[in-house]
Amino acid sequence: MVFDTNVLVYSVHQQSEFHGACLRKIEHARTAETPSYLTWNICYEFLRVTTHQRILPNHWTPAEGLEFLGRLLASPGFSLLLPTEKHLATLTEVAAEIPSVRGNVVHDMHTAVLMREHGISQICTMDSDFRRFPFLEVIDPTQ
Repeated sequence: MVFDTNVLVYSVHQQSEFHGACLRKIEHARTAETPSYLTWNICYEFLRVTTHQRILPNHWTPAEGLEFLGRLLASPGFSLLLPTEKHLATLTEVAAEIPSVRGNVVHDMHTAVLMREHGISQICTMDSDFRRFPFLEVIDPTQ
């Protein structure tokens, strides 16, 4: 399963109504036998949100965000999804299957393409845009 940015952000944003559910899901994944994944784009987006003073009143420094990501990726249950030599071919397939993907959803398509490349079908997210990709199963941690 891939964990999307919003789940990571809510897991550290203690004032959020979604904090408990997201934190539990991530803590379970840290030690689960089934591997969980992040992408570099998700990591960068997490840093963008958690260090932005207009988004989070108790925003972090970049060092705090990197420390969190480092601990998460050092967990036995987490690793990074990286593009393979099949990335362009997989991107071309997905773009042909779902030609309506444009604009802001292209970022989500990158995650979806990486997932397909690696044979991963589940994403833990509260972002409904991932439902546009019929080959993904969206897991909402709050439900």
